[in-house]
Amino acid sequence: MLERLEQIEKRYQGLEEKLATPEIASDLKRLQALAQERADIEDLVAKYRKYKANAKALEETRGMLNDSHDEQMRALVKQEIETLESQQSDLLQEMKLALLPRDPSDEKDIIMEIRAGTGGEEAGLFAADLFRMYSRYAQSRGWNVDIVNSNESGIGGFKEIIFEVKGKGAFSRFKYERGVHRVQRVPFTEASGRIHTSTATVAVLPEADEIEVSIKPDDLKMDFFHSSGAGGQNVNKVATAVRLTHLPTGIVAVCQDERSQLKNRTKAMSVLRARLLDIEQRKKDEEITAERRAQVGSGERAEKIRTYNFPQDRVTDHRIGLTLHNLPRIMQGELDELIDTLATNEQAQLEKQLI
Repeated sequence: MLERLEQIEKRYQGLEEKLATPEIASDLKRLQALAQERADIEDLVAKYRKYKANAKALEETRGMLNDSHDEQMRALVKQEIETLESQQSDLLQEMKLALLPRDPSDEKDIIMEIRAGTGGEEAGLFAADLFRMYSRYAQSRGWNVDIVNSNESGIGGFKEIIFEVKGKGAFSRFKYERGVHRVQRVPFTEASGRIHTSTATVAVLPEADEIEVSIKPDDLKMDFFHSSGAGGQNVNKVATAVRLTHLPTGIVAVCQDERSQLKNRTKAMSVLRARLLDIEQRKKDEEITAERRAQVGSGERAEKIRTYNFPQDRVTDHRIGLTLHNLPRIMQGELDELIDTLATNEQAQLEKQLI
């Protein structure tokens, strides 16, 4: 790791030299690119230089300990050594974290898709519970939640609900929710008190902009229709709902939540871009080693990632073997403990690869 840090410091020095040359100063595009690269590693280089300065000071202080015969002086020197060693340990950990590969999508807004799985009406109710849980969590962090499209079941659940979460870092937190969620509880429709097991799938897609995913107009089929509510009844007399079909892939995105056709089209386009970007990212993921993909699971929908057991008041995340109690609090959107533990586990796995 220290060899890699030495190379990064040399690169930083080289960048500073280049940025000082007249040729770079006159080329705005290259100037901006090199300045950004320097900014990206500046904090890490500062930590590494402090680490080296501390290492030199530590070596000198240890030498003073060997040379001194005065007990009072030796006690002061030992105290200084402990302080420097503690600083070195902290700096080493900070540099390790800074060297970990970052997900380029972490800071992006997201599109979440929740779909009822096995379990009939109870699965739809569970999908609605998950939507409320995620909405409350997003709101607690000051993020905006906006429904794109929903397909309600007859008793207050969702067969499917698609929504946007807009806020810096949304993907970095919600990405751990991808997969199959399982619930074990007694449905209110169950007269005998028998526990049912139902599932819902959660997909989390980082929003893609036009630069990342370019869609040719000829590849797009656009249909307009009347928005519908529960039971299929028409909500609007004007055909404001939008259905976009990407002809090369067959991917369909629908939005009927807004009263404006233009707003529905914009939202549907965001969903379509996010799904196309997700396809590209999945292709790239196939090239990543199994060890790295195993960090918290690959996020495939076929994986059962978590179980919510209401009779025993517990939630278990199967990827890391974490079990927490006070399920009602978690269902109210208090997810930080779960997500923080998953993020810490991911960092630990990446650190092992780095070493």
